Order: sequence, then structure tokens, then C-alpha cells
Amino acid sequence: MTAGEDRPVLTAHVTVASDPIGAIDRRLFGGFVEHLGRHVYDGIYEPGHPSADADGFRQDVIQLVKELGVTTIRYPGGNFVSGFRWEDSVGPRAERPRRLDLAWHSTETNEVGLHEFAGWLEKVGSELMLAVNLGTRGVTEALDLLEYTNIPGGTTTSELRRANGRDEPFDVRMWCLGNEMDGPWQLGHRSAEDYGKIAGMTAKAMRQLDPDLELVVCGSSARDMPTFGAWERTVLAHTYDDVDYISCHAYYSEREGDRASFLASGVDMDLFIEEVVAAADEVGAARGSDKRIRISFDEWNIWYIDRYHDEDKATGIGNWPIAPRILEDRYSVLDAVVFGSLMISLIKHADRVTSASLAQLVNVIAPIMTEPGGPAWRQTTFFPFATTSRLARGEAVRLELDVPGYETARYGTVPLVDAVATRDAEAGASAVFLVNRSQTDAVELRVDAATLGASRVVSAVTLTDDDLDAANTLEQPDRIGLAPNASAALADGTLTIVLPPVSWTAVELA
Repeated sequence: MTAGEDRPVLTAHVTVASDPIGAIDRRLFGGFVEHLGRHVYDGIYEPGHPSADADGFRQDVIQLVKELGVTTIRYPGGNFVSGFRWEDSVGPRAERPRRLDLAWHSTETNEVGLHEFAGWLEKVGSELMLAVNLGTRGVTEALDLLEYTNIPGGTTTSELRRANGRDEPFDVRMWCLGNEMDGPWQLGHRSAEDYGKIAGMTAKAMRQLDPDLELVVCGSSARDMPTFGAWERTVLAHTYDDVDYISCHAYYSEREGDRASFLASGVDMDLFIEEVVAAADEVGAARGSDKRIRISFDEWNIWYIDRYHDEDKATGIGNWPIAPRILEDRYSVLDAVVFGSLMISLIKHADRVTSASLAQLVNVIAPIMTEPGGPAWRQTTFFPFATTSRLARGEAVRLELDVPGYETARYGTVPLVDAVATRDAEAGASAVFLVNRSQTDAVELRVDAATLGASRVVSAVTLTDDDLDAANTLEQPDRIGLAPNASAALADGTLTIVLPPVSWTAVELA
């Protein structure tokens, strides 16, 4: 359908406040690549593909990742990292060991390792964010990896990097101290007390080698974890002085046909962020510290995790496939609208959330899909991410909403419209991002936007469709995309626009 098509219309009013939330860190638009399923092999790397470059990387995928606009990319996991031996991923390919990946019951060939992935990042224009294994390894191995990546030379480990073809250091600035260590599914899972101790020791040791690192300690892997809150307080009690970030992970999906609650998933993300901030600030206050721990929301997405448990996934002591087809969710219009609202939540908390990683990028719960030997295409979730990454610059600006509400089973009464604005004073540009959660009614929205200083609408695009289950597939790769929203108009500092039911919209102003 065309955005703004005639249908029943509600009215709503939004005022753009004068006070900013905070500067938008470009790392808010980060991604995540894990050695999982067809993400690396047959995803970003397929030497026999017609588009493959001399290094075996698919150039059609490289172009889509560049279009997506991801900044910092977290690597190599994820659950994978808790069984990973980083030494396996360097040196001559023919000599690299094949290992069993217990996290995803598959075989890792290590054909793509640290050097190859860093080379791929240079092709897509993204920065490396490394995770260290604190599941089955510890302080020594983390220090060895840091020395390998960041020391110019003169030591056995740094000279090994140079012998492996990289004369200059990788100079990795941001590091994750393990992954989801609160989860019983994690190799090396441990209590908050035990994890806090090893994370604190690792952070202190890494800073002795390179004092200017940015370190991320593991927070809760979900807001509904039974240890949530207590985990954050205990871990930060051990690490507060030595880390910069605590992580949040959250995945959302439609449950039991409850679309009203699914559309309100951003409410849960808002609460998650605010509760983690409160826990961190409580620890800081108890220590009499004026330091503020930031949040790295380094895993977030729509993920129908229950489908994975229903698949014919590999099992058995003798069955360890290479790059199996797992977690290849197909995203609908409904999923993309919720996805867009999650991006709004991240921007609304730009004062404390200054890093985030969309999990993941290619094939595995991803905005980009590929077929071996065939095409690559954009899933529906590609469009809100690429557009927001391109337009959300400068600072996030508070909005005051006067909009109707609706009832949800999970979150009570929720506003029908969610929104945030951004303003780049230096460039003279601003943007407004909007979601209409109503399943039946369009919303005619009036935005008092005088404080943005805008005088014209540059563009207005909407993602919506009468079929909320419609998706982009191998057979129909362009079924869903962005459509111009011709209803957008700006006069005397007031933006008016019609938001179709279940829609995500971005308005670029100048």
C-alpha cells in the first residue's frame, strides 16, 4: 500500500523539547558477527561465489553491509567465544586446527580468523570490537590476545603477528570481557560473584598493558533472567573502577499471537536500560564515585528463538556439520516495525547507551540474506537500520507525547505512537523517527518542531504493508521496501504527517 492511503485516522500531538538527551555516539549503529551457522562461511565468505574478491569475500555482501551503515562490529561471539582459542585463528590457514564448537554443535574450520576478519572490516569500513574468552580461559589468554593485537612489536607474541603478515597493530580499542556469563547455556557459566572476580582481574591486567582500552563487563543476558539486577550490582561491585560499560542483551518476538504486546517491545527495552542504569548508579553512589558506567547494548534484535529449538539441529557425538543452516529467521513487515521501535529506544537513551550491536548481520537472524552461489538480498529489518544510521546524527532530542494509548497483556497501557528526534546543528539537519503501533487506525500526527530549526522536509519514508506477514525472500527479494510518505508537510515550525497502521517512518528535515 502507499503510505498515507485513506483509512480511519486518529490524531496525536508531539512537541520537540529544547533540551537534548545526549550526543549520539556512532557506535550506537554497530553490528555483530559470530562464527555461527552460515554467518561467516557462505555468508560474508564464499570463495567460489561469482562476486567473491581475491580474499574470498562476497562483494555483493560487502556493498550491502556498507549500505547498512554499521560502525563497530563485535566479534567473534557470542556463545562461540566461550569455547574459542584465539590462537587457532591466526597463522597459515593450512596449519589451523579444526575445532568442535559446543555452543552451536558444529565444526569450526578457522579458515576465516582474526587477520581475515580485520581485512573484511577494512573493506566495509567498520571498526573491530573484540570479545575475550572468560568461559573456558582467563587472564593469561586475554593478555596474550591483547599483546598480539595492540603491541607494535619486540615481544614473542607481537612478533608472531608480524610474522603472520600484519606489521602494524590492529589497535583494538573496545573489548568485551566474556559473553552472557549469567546464562546456564554458556560454557564456563558461573555466579555473579565468581564472574565479577575474574572480570575484575582481567580488566586490571589488560589496563596494565594498555591503559586506554574501553572495557565492557557482562550484564544480564535478558531482563527476565532470575538474577537480573542482583547480577549487575554484584558484578559492578568487583569491576566498577576498571570498566567503562556494562552490557545488555535483548531479543523480542511475537508470542502466542499477541501482536499488541509485540508492537510494544520498545517499552521493555526502555525499562531494561533504565533499570540497569539505576543499578549501576546505585553501585557508584555506594562507592562515592562520580564516574558513570555506560551501557553497551551489544546484542539486540528480533529473534524467534523457539523456532531454533524446533529445527532439526545437529545432535550426536559424531555429527558436527560445517556452517549449518540455523537461526535463519525470515523477517516480516511486523518484525521490521518493531525493530524500528527498538532503534528509537536506543536513541532515546543516548546519554547512557553509547554502543550497541545488532545481532547479527548476515544469514543468522540477520538483515542481509544470501544463497550459496546465488544472490544476496535485504530483509525487511534492513531498511529501518540503514535509514536510522544515515539520518540520526548530532544529538538525540526529547519529545513530549500527547497521543492515545492502547492496552497490552504484557505492558499495560502503551502509547500508540513512539517517537524520537535527532538534531545535527553543525550540519543544519534533523530527523524524526516514528512508529504507529495501532493495528487498525492511521494516526494524523502534528509535531511542534520549531526547536529543531527546520524549514523544509527533505524526505519522508514509511515501511508498511496491508499484509503484516509479507517478507523479502529468495523468490521475491524486493517485496517490501520503503515508500515515500507524501503526507509529510512542514509549515511555521509544525510538521504534519499521517502514519499508517503498524508502520515505521523516518522524516529528514533541513
